[in-house]
Amino acid sequence: MLHGFLPTLLEGAGTTLALAAASLAIAVALGLIGAAAKLSRVPLVRWIATTYTTIVRGVPDLVLMLLIFFGGQIGLNAAAAWMGFDSYIDIDPFIAGVATIGFIFGAYLTETFRGALMAIPAGQREAGLAFGMSRMSVFVRITFPQMVRFAIPGFTNNWLVLVKSTAIVSVIGLTDMMHRAGMAAGATREPFTFYLAAAVIYLAITSVSLLALGALEKRVTVGVFGQSRRVA
Repeated sequence: MLHGFLPTLLEGAGTTLALAAASLAIAVALGLIGAAAKLSRVPLVRWIATTYTTIVRGVPDLVLMLLIFFGGQIGLNAAAAWMGFDSYIDIDPFIAGVATIGFIFGAYLTETFRGALMAIPAGQREAGLAFGMSRMSVFVRITFPQMVRFAIPGFTNNWLVLVKSTAIVSVIGLTDMMHRAGMAAGATREPFTFYLAAAVIYLAITSVSLLALGALEKRVTVGVFGQSRRVA
């Protein structure tokens, strides 16, 4: 049915998953930093974080991908020439894709984590400090576990969108699943077949992700709703 191209599509799916996982790590780090910045008492820090999320959420992902890839390459080579290097530096598409997608979804996770932190009653943190706990202990033992519980629904949605957004990296030459599907479609002149196969693989990835993150959400909310009913 796929004329022997299934192995190459699955290899491309592996590249897509690696790209998504590496991008997610960057996005989570930027999201936590951004959420802390937006809740900071320092106006300049809040302004920087707000500018970051506003710009990223207002510009299409494809435009940002092209700007960062080509602009970054121009800037890197200009800096190298200024330092005396004559050879041309070519940015690896995988690295460019990871950096761009991580940068984009860091903005979305900033809002997810900020909302989760704001959902935690301030009195709980104050009570922890009143009992003599350090700020780090309050974060690790009180704030972070609750933030995870509140953030999982938004985190799940962002992860699903992130996985689908990896498809745009094919425009800068990364041989991911979409790139390989396009090559197979060109070789066989059956674009519908191979793009449908790619869609099925994406659907499989997102379905497994939903099951895994749904199980995690149930685990971190064990006893929460029952306790709420008893308090009520």
